Amino acid sequence: MNFTLPQLLKALIDQKGSDLHISPETPPRLRIDGALLPLDVPALTPQESMQLCYSVLTDEQRKIFEENHELDLAFSVKNLARFRGNIFLQKGHVTGAFRVIPLKTFTLQELNLPPIIERLCNLPRGLILVTGPTGSGKSTTIASMINHINETQQNHILTIEDPVEFVHPHKQSMVNQREIGNDTKSFARALKSALRQDPDVVLVGELRDLETIALAVTTAETGHLVFGTLHTNSCVSTLSRIIDVFPAEQQPQIRGQLAANLQATVSQILMPVQGGGRVAALEIMIPNAAIRNLIREDKFNQIYTAIQTGQDSSGMLTLNQSLIHLVQSRHITPQAAMDVAYEPQELEMLLASKLGIKVQASVKR
Repeated sequence: MNFTLPQLLKALIDQKGSDLHISPETPPRLRIDGALLPLDVPALTPQESMQLCYSVLTDEQRKIFEENHELDLAFSVKNLARFRGNIFLQKGHVTGAFRVIPLKTFTLQELNLPPIIERLCNLPRGLILVTGPTGSGKSTTIASMINHINETQQNHILTIEDPVEFVHPHKQSMVNQREIGNDTKSFARALKSALRQDPDVVLVGELRDLETIALAVTTAETGHLVFGTLHTNSCVSTLSRIIDVFPAEQQPQIRGQLAANLQATVSQILMPVQGGGRVAALEIMIPNAAIRNLIREDKFNQIYTAIQTGQDSSGMLTLNQSLIHLVQSRHITPQAAMDVAYEPQELEMLLASKLGIKVQASVKR
């Protein structure tokens, strides 16, 4: 093996990839525009895979990994970028996945996010959820929102992350970033302490369990602006995931709290752009009086229709409308849009009526 992990990470950056995968019995692979492509080097041996993964671990991290068989971490390579990593065992061998975290935090405008996202950053209180599958750009979107607040408001921003990804220097705001394991024992424990730390804005890196979700909602309820992420694919599935975490007897209470305090859900996926790169397609729900009532009454099946009909004054957006815009601007192909649509029959009709494009929905989801 005549290369190091930093050299592989540089190759990832040079080829504008998002992830590096290290595993025995295969060459290192780079995820570029969504596809996982092998480098033109020999397959790694188990010893080489372990050597590459261990090269970024401290003695303490190595000890934790060997006890738990998996480890989340973040680290920087000088003059290159910051990276998030996960080291794990498979078939008894050390394996790793590493994701690029750009040293530069993108602005809302550079990410081509709609104007409603900036308006959400200016809210004084409430809960904002940014969701999507792994690799959908949630962290990048939230980082740009935190950066906007940091540059334009005089607040105390407190982040709770596992691990800390984007590093935010103090600007107009003061930013304190706490990492699970190094700075606090758990999301729930950090949230319990947060209210005594005089924050204006709280970022919860991941809403993983009942206690963390309950505390995040309560923090929003007590007059703070709270950002959180979930691995859900749509606004409605986000609400269902949160409610289903709670026992049946507590679900009416949490529905009432969400109805009162939820300010937005932003669900996104990353789409390959024609000619290279990726762009986010978004579904945005801004709860109006009708949607708040549907949440309170557990009528989630009607929320999608409410998003469709309540957009003019609120900035709400369905995924299909976002996909139509990306097709119209020639960022993505009509077939690529059809492949990810949650309501493909509706998108088929929209493409025909709005753009005069006929693409058949091949799979009903």
